[in-house]
Amino acid sequence: MGAQRKRRGRPVNGVLLLHKAGGISSNAALQQIKRLYQAQKAGHTGALDPLATGMLPICLGEATKFSQYLLDADKVYQTTAKLGVRTDSSDADGQVVEEKPVPENLTAAQIEALLVEHFSGEIEQVPSMFSALKFQGQPLYKLARKGIQVEVKPRRVTIHSIRLTGFRGDELDLEVHCSKGTYIRSIVEDLGLLLGCGAHVTRLHRLDVGAYRAEQMLTLAEIEEKIADFDPETELESIQNTLDALLLPPWAAVSALPEFSLDAQQSLLMQQGQSLLCEELPELTQVRLFTTDGQFLGVAMVEQGRLKPQRLISTTDLQNTPEHGL
Repeated sequence: MGAQRKRRGRPVNGVLLLHKAGGISSNAALQQIKRLYQAQKAGHTGALDPLATGMLPICLGEATKFSQYLLDADKVYQTTAKLGVRTDSSDADGQVVEEKPVPENLTAAQIEALLVEHFSGEIEQVPSMFSALKFQGQPLYKLARKGIQVEVKPRRVTIHSIRLTGFRGDELDLEVHCSKGTYIRSIVEDLGLLLGCGAHVTRLHRLDVGAYRAEQMLTLAEIEEKIADFDPETELESIQNTLDALLLPPWAAVSALPEFSLDAQQSLLMQQGQSLLCEELPELTQVRLFTTDGQFLGVAMVEQGRLKPQRLISTTDLQNTPEHGL
């Protein structure tokens, strides 16, 4: 057998809450952070369009194993909509397809009534053709840019709350707390159609993802400023320690799950993929596993009276990682 391929970068593990700037893709923002941290492995959770700004959780190393929990989390967005103009992508990056006058004497109360009637609770929405959803393996936005139209089936999402926070004649501001899979552009597009004049998104900002709050975010400039005074040639360790202190721990994405401790023998069996008899936890309870000395092991589920491993980390990689900030 050939030699095992050596991974490039260092085994840094944790979650960075990046405040993504406008004008760049989520993948471009991810690559910036991966290079800055010199990380072996990195992934983001829930892409934001280039037009959009705000929270983009970046998972590094072993934290990538738990990124699905962030993808499934509720989100909070702020958006600005321009009334009277529809675009093919339902946002300002698209081509104008229709212009109509905004209804005379339109009031905030009328808009709020539509929000309550059509965009509250569980609703059905048709995702934009310019979304990242895939059709036969191809992202819809790539097909849309080629002029290819396919049938996009409606999907059910939940709007926990939607508030009109500003109204300026032909512009309005909304704050939306919603479930995963909700497209704010589709809400704005549908609201514009209900008003009879059309609308599109001119600003989209993500505030919160799950339990993560906007005040925890850091911009790339803020991160770079924290290491600006270090010499990369002689103070590399100080740079890495400073960067690592900005990370949430690898288990941050599953911090809402209850903790369950295992002794040394149980930990070894779990890491070998074996299940353990578990009578103290209810059926179908999902837990974070730790050793008695505080080492995180991963996530497990109680099924048929046994604790079964679901997603375990590589403790070897984790031991090579500096301490993380909370």
